[in-house]
Amino acid sequence: MDIFKKCYDFDEDKKVKEQGLYPFFQALESTEGTEVVMNGRKVIMLGSNNYLGLTFNPKVKAAAQKAIDDFGTSPTGSRLINGTLCIHEELERRLAAFMKRPAALVFSTGMQTNLGAISSLIGKNDIVVTDKEDHASIVDGCRLGLGEVKRFVHGDLDQLDRILGKIPEDKGVMVVVDGVFSMGGDIVDLPKLVKISKAHGARVYVDDAHSVGVLGGGRGTAVHFDMVKDVDITMGTFSKSFASLGGFVVGEEDVINWIKHTARSFIFSASLPAAMVMAAMAALDIMETEPEHVEHLWENARFMMKGYRELGFDIGKTQTPIIPIIVGDDEKCFRLWKELYEGGVYTNPVIAPAVPHGMALLRTSYMASHTRDQLVRALEVFEKAGKKVGVI
Repeated sequence: MDIFKKCYDFDEDKKVKEQGLYPFFQALESTEGTEVVMNGRKVIMLGSNNYLGLTFNPKVKAAAQKAIDDFGTSPTGSRLINGTLCIHEELERRLAAFMKRPAALVFSTGMQTNLGAISSLIGKNDIVVTDKEDHASIVDGCRLGLGEVKRFVHGDLDQLDRILGKIPEDKGVMVVVDGVFSMGGDIVDLPKLVKISKAHGARVYVDDAHSVGVLGGGRGTAVHFDMVKDVDITMGTFSKSFASLGGFVVGEEDVINWIKHTARSFIFSASLPAAMVMAAMAALDIMETEPEHVEHLWENARFMMKGYRELGFDIGKTQTPIIPIIVGDDEKCFRLWKELYEGGVYTNPVIAPAVPHGMALLRTSYMASHTRDQLVRALEVFEKAGKKVGVI
């Protein structure tokens, strides 16, 4: 058997391309944040995680450009050996203070953050318990750990309680969840989850990739629920609200120090380039001093939730600026995506395995910098496309 046989047999993308419905890997020719050019056509961007709209902020751009002048384009080494810059450590101090935790550690990507941090904490005698709709980086981080993985139905914390109740006391246990779930836009019931976890002696790890910059005045899920001291580790990324690239974890000093010396994706990766560090630092400055960006984000999110519901779209149980348009059938989802695209609106089509089979959806997300005129135009396009495809 040729190990490449599966590659030669794969044709799912070709079938969709033949129908003119292939939605992935669309190249951006230019971008202003809220509007982008694809294939020579300007469209309203409703598929970005640029929640605070800072990717073109003059302060963020200037900080990144100056960092290249000061430190060059790459550290060319891992943090462990020769790749730690003074600004890495400054950013970690700033993040720890911002997130109200003792210590922080910066990774080169968000994916590497979860891969390294989670796997470093899950030893042979340990068990990690996750929500079935946790992000792929959590799933893979758990797989890389040496312990056992258990999962509970999305949001079913009573099942979590039952699972934890059956785990022997001599096992180390950690519960890992998203703060905001990246497809449905719903927020974890952190008070109940913490209560159950602590009752069984389990540690709590919250992935706040889509929460930092959005919830808790920008500080994430734990601050949103006033439970900072109850969450053992919080993870975040720079590729969304921070308008940069990278990721981080915050927690107790001893725990962060352990991750720093044992996380393979941290030790064996080149460190985050200075431009990305300083872009994230500038975004952090803005989060701390200009709260109006978070306020504008929520105004836009509430406006769009109301608009979609009035038009008759199924947007599930979203509570955040991530608003799914639930379609169900894969082909219908792709057809709706195409109608929207041709009407001047870009969205993200999502099918299994990223969501359960039969739950295909268009993932839309909003920025503080979207104008009301752009959002009104987007709703008009959605109404026309939704009726044409038969979704509403």
